[in-house]
Amino acid sequence: MTRTVDLNADMGESFGAWTLGDDAALLDIVTSANIACGFHAGDWDVMAATMQRATAKGTGIGAHPGFADLHGFGRQRMQVPFPSLANMVRYQLGAAQGMARAAGGEVRHLKLHGALANMASENIEMARCCYEAALSVAPDIIIMVLAGTAQQKAVEDLGCAAACEIFADRAYNDDATLVDRSQPGAVIHDPARAGQRMVDMVREGAIITESGKRIETRIDTICLHGDTPTAVSIAAAVRQALQEDGVELRQFDGAVL
Repeated sequence: MTRTVDLNADMGESFGAWTLGDDAALLDIVTSANIACGFHAGDWDVMAATMQRATAKGTGIGAHPGFADLHGFGRQRMQVPFPSLANMVRYQLGAAQGMARAAGGEVRHLKLHGALANMASENIEMARCCYEAALSVAPDIIIMVLAGTAQQKAVEDLGCAAACEIFADRAYNDDATLVDRSQPGAVIHDPARAGQRMVDMVREGAIITESGKRIETRIDTICLHGDTPTAVSIAAAVRQALQEDGVELRQFDGAVL
């Protein structure tokens, strides 16, 4: 059977006069795009332009909600009451749906951003809150989850369509969570290393942690961050390494776990 995997990247993270990342270059590489919804990054014009580019490329569009934290790029942990958190997710998903439809596309998946995603990977109730909110707006949406974490357990409980994600440029702890960015080696900058570790993980059907532990998981999609200096070169290296290993790159279908 042919092995298949999706490549996704976070984008639409520029704001006003400030440009972050090379979305045009990434859209030539990835099969799915997670587009910022204005809370942690992006604005209405950036969202509209990014949706238009993604639609023109035939790239799968995802809403990428985060905390209301422009200053910290959504990477500062916040304590938000669950009812308000649910509305934050609904608000951002609704904005993404409107911009996508205006561009002739549709939002097919949702992926949490930054600190919100990290906290939901540790706390199943928080993950359920976010995902139930998204499903209340878009019942057929595919929820992209950090494989092997509380996020995955939450979608298993909800019985919704899901896609399991691993990261090309982030190191893993032994509980399948990401090494905190404040720690040395948390972010991988070497394109060749990123490409080989993705080949290894897809071959084994497992997350390989920094200690060498194997955590078996379904792997539907690989995240390629768009905001690092080597983002495009890492994305290109991962794509090339997977294709040379016989992996077909295409959008995930989304399936119940």
